[in-house]
Amino acid sequence: MTASAAGVLRRTPFHERTGPLCRAANWRRWAGHFAAGSYEPTHEHEYQAIRSAAALLDVSPLYKYRLSGRGAEAVANRVVTRDVARQAVGQVYYTPWCDGAGKVRDDGTLQRLDEADFRLTSAEPTLKWLHENARGLDVEIEEETERVGALALQGPLSRDLLQRITDADVAGLGYFRVMTARIAGLAAEISRTGYTGDLGYEIWVDAGDAIPLWDALTSAGEPFGLAPAGLLALDMARLEAGLLLVDVDYVPAQRAVIEDQKSSPYELGLGWAVALNASNFVGRAALRAELARPPEWRFRGITLDWESLEDAYAEVRLPPQLPGMTLRESVPLYAGGRQVGYATSRGWSPTLKTYLGLAHLRADFADIGTRLQIEVTVEHQRRRARATVARTPFFDPERKRANP
Repeated sequence: MTASAAGVLRRTPFHERTGPLCRAANWRRWAGHFAAGSYEPTHEHEYQAIRSAAALLDVSPLYKYRLSGRGAEAVANRVVTRDVARQAVGQVYYTPWCDGAGKVRDDGTLQRLDEADFRLTSAEPTLKWLHENARGLDVEIEEETERVGALALQGPLSRDLLQRITDADVAGLGYFRVMTARIAGLAAEISRTGYTGDLGYEIWVDAGDAIPLWDALTSAGEPFGLAPAGLLALDMARLEAGLLLVDVDYVPAQRAVIEDQKSSPYELGLGWAVALNASNFVGRAALRAELARPPEWRFRGITLDWESLEDAYAEVRLPPQLPGMTLRESVPLYAGGRQVGYATSRGWSPTLKTYLGLAHLRADFADIGTRLQIEVTVEHQRRRARATVARTPFFDPERKRANP
């Protein structure tokens, strides 16, 4: 039995540094690891570092798998919904993957490090499923979750900071591209990816180099306002970016109890990441059939009407109460007294000064601009406030994709 299976949380390769920094003692569980919810008693400063300076997030608990050998491309093409045959060396795909019925099992990134060398990241353990789809193919599949440390360096000053301590042309690295580099003399892969919807990078190193990497980044980052950031700040940023969170915004198909809990890529707004003309990936036939039918569900953003919230609270003589962190419980959405969907993630955006949410909606009520009502709880009473269907991402700065 592994330590994780026994209920004992593991430490990431960076814990020697992140542990003493977590003054709030606000630890969360992430894939069997300790993960800082916030380093300070509140996460506002950490969030502001993401949006206005630079933030450093330990994302090592991500499941990481290496696919190598002559059959590596074939396996990747078998499991993800993207066309891997068209993926260039040095390119990163964001992608979902599905079961045979076309329902999403998980989503993550696929890095093509060489012609026959890939790294797949996921939120859920995926090793067994990869092996099941690799039978008969000449491929080596290795889990490197514990062997590779990963840091996300995010924020508008992240490029300038990273360029200062690397030998590579970070300024020339395109959006969703990956390259090898040396950071303060340490061998690493740098990908221009992240989960904040902002300019940012993820750095992948051997676990033995984790502490020197952390020290190099934090030393160089002081003039840039670099701050460590935890999961609460990250959750707020990813909501503004309209990014899905497994187990919150959708249920992985392999863990759903009933069929209605499952979602296809089209129902999650990920149709753009489905290449139906690619090789015969798992679930392709089902997704082709689904595309031929009128959609039943759509995944959308919503914005809550401020005056409506004020009115709901005014009935009990209170000012509006705003959530200090992203709310993750499901709440109903209505149109004309009929429930037409449900919101999953919700929260107040400090940057946009708007109450935002992500929601599953019946297709007839999913057009941008559609007026709805959302259930809100005020002093233990269920009330309704006005909401409007909105496009995502809510926050989409030009710097995220642009090169200087």
